[in-house]
Amino acid sequence: MRELISDYLGQRITRRGLLEGLSRMGLTALAAQAVLEPLEASEKAGTESIPDSYTATGTGGALLVEQMRAAGVKYLFTNPGSYEVGFFDAFVDHPEMHLIMGLHEGIVISMADGYARVSGQPGFVNVHVVAGTAQMAGQLYNASRDGTPLVITAGLNDNEIWSDESILAPRPGFDQKEITRQFTKISWEARQAASLPLMLRRAFKTAAAAPGGPVYLAAAHYALESQNVKAEILPARRFMLNNRVRPSAASVEEAAKMLIAAKRPLLVVGDEVWKSGAQAELLSLVEEHGLAVMDYSSGYRNFPVHHGHYLGGFGVGSEFVKGGVDLIVAVGARDFGGRVVPNSPEAPAQARIVRIGLDTASMGRNYPTDLSLVGDVKEALADLRAALSSRLTKDRIAKLAESRNVEVKAVALAARRRSEAAAQKNMGQSPIHPDELGAAMARTLPNDSIFVSENLTGRHDAFPFGFRDYEPMWVGNTGAGLGWGVGASIGAKLAAPDRPVICSIGDGSVMYSACGFWTQVRYNIPVLTVVWNNRNYQTVRLAYASYKGRMAQSGHYAGMYLGDPDIDFVQLAGCQGVKGERVTRGADIETALKRGLSATRDGKPYLVEVSVARYGGGAESSWHGSFNLAATRKRSV
Repeated sequence: MRELISDYLGQRITRRGLLEGLSRMGLTALAAQAVLEPLEASEKAGTESIPDSYTATGTGGALLVEQMRAAGVKYLFTNPGSYEVGFFDAFVDHPEMHLIMGLHEGIVISMADGYARVSGQPGFVNVHVVAGTAQMAGQLYNASRDGTPLVITAGLNDNEIWSDESILAPRPGFDQKEITRQFTKISWEARQAASLPLMLRRAFKTAAAAPGGPVYLAAAHYALESQNVKAEILPARRFMLNNRVRPSAASVEEAAKMLIAAKRPLLVVGDEVWKSGAQAELLSLVEEHGLAVMDYSSGYRNFPVHHGHYLGGFGVGSEFVKGGVDLIVAVGARDFGGRVVPNSPEAPAQARIVRIGLDTASMGRNYPTDLSLVGDVKEALADLRAALSSRLTKDRIAKLAESRNVEVKAVALAARRRSEAAAQKNMGQSPIHPDELGAAMARTLPNDSIFVSENLTGRHDAFPFGFRDYEPMWVGNTGAGLGWGVGASIGAKLAAPDRPVICSIGDGSVMYSACGFWTQVRYNIPVLTVVWNNRNYQTVRLAYASYKGRMAQSGHYAGMYLGDPDIDFVQLAGCQGVKGERVTRGADIETALKRGLSATRDGKPYLVEVSVARYGGGAESSWHGSFNLAATRKRSV
């Protein structure tokens, strides 16, 4: 009887099977029912459903899939592996979720990253065990630096239950989550199948809660494959934190006083503006009070870049800042600094600094803070506008704005004219100057485009980036870990299928992620990729040239030239099914782009490779170290 009861409780036999077994043992129907009733009662005890939840039964992998479905996952970005069989075996029964496969773990992460940046929802990823986990590190770094909400799951070959020297397992004495620890908000390992839904809910909550960021959950293969496991499944609204935190009223009032008193205030904006949906609120504040705006270390363009109050990227050497700034309001922006120890301060010493946002870890890391408004940026800006309106009459607000507008607009207009005049001088050159390519793209591409850029030395000043319907959206990353752009553009298109998506990318970056073209074709993801081919790692070469050492003196820039042999990007994409063309004359750019847009409207990806000129120190150098292994052979083998 004990074995029968154990089989019933373990769901290895049904209710009917238990009754038949008891009957074979000689129990009457009444006696068998008497045995069954307390067992059924014990099964029900403590399993009453939480409202809007349900109990699921299946493998650990099935429970994980059930919870990701309940969390609202639409796309699974993955490069699969055998230790995740319990997960993928369950996933095939859920056609409402789509598997988007990449051919390397790095590009899988950048796909999910682009999706999350455009959709505002966490990207969901599954990668392979320890080796696959390690291979995603470069793109995980980019996502971590920019606070992109990603839920990353993986299999786990447990090295602590038998051999600690297993294939595709952590090295002896280490665990798998240590690989991802510095690039995630938190990392876990799961070994109990019943805990998988709970741990996945925890991962979603942690990834999405401000400030966002990647999280990592490795599940042991035996947990994913465990049979007949029960667990509670909750909908997203029961575990995601969606409240908007408002700053204290006292801090808002103090900020309003400081802004009114300031002679030359400056707003320095960052990506919390975009993430909180505060762009319109920011624009209203700027226009109402005549404020100057500059970006700092941003992956979005948080303020319309052709607006009369936009002064470009922040730096102490900029014209407006050199003229004297007495108040900086950092709106959702990280603190200044971040490359090397500066020779001089990177913030004006005479300026008081107010910081607004939720990412307190990035506030005041290097420079002082006089006042902080800790809260959601959209709510904080709305409160600040209200506080200013309560302290000033409409007439006073208008006069104050007018007094500031004159200088701010003059500085912005002068900078814009200088940029346009400099670009105009570069038109009609051969090879094509990047200014000409940028201007042609700005004229040709639709106003509602999403422009995914991995091109640090491209020229994009002609684009009116912003957030309004008639302004293209800029999506970039501040980590500068190469290999992001192709995957991010795929994710962006999945997030916004009804908007044109353009991937603007340098030739060096393409080679870190070229396998993404296969994914575009497999899933009919119509991205227009524009490759700026200057046969150079130009960003690095410019740094080498500015060092003014032996490389600059000799013109021998180590490892910079990417010609000899030249890379044929049209053929590289073509062998994976993406059609394209090469452009070598400025007059042909617009026609090529229009052919590309036509292809994407037909649902097909397209690539335009443009041969562009190098510029800056060492631009003329095509030197590369010469070595011929074949010539050193003693035998022709």
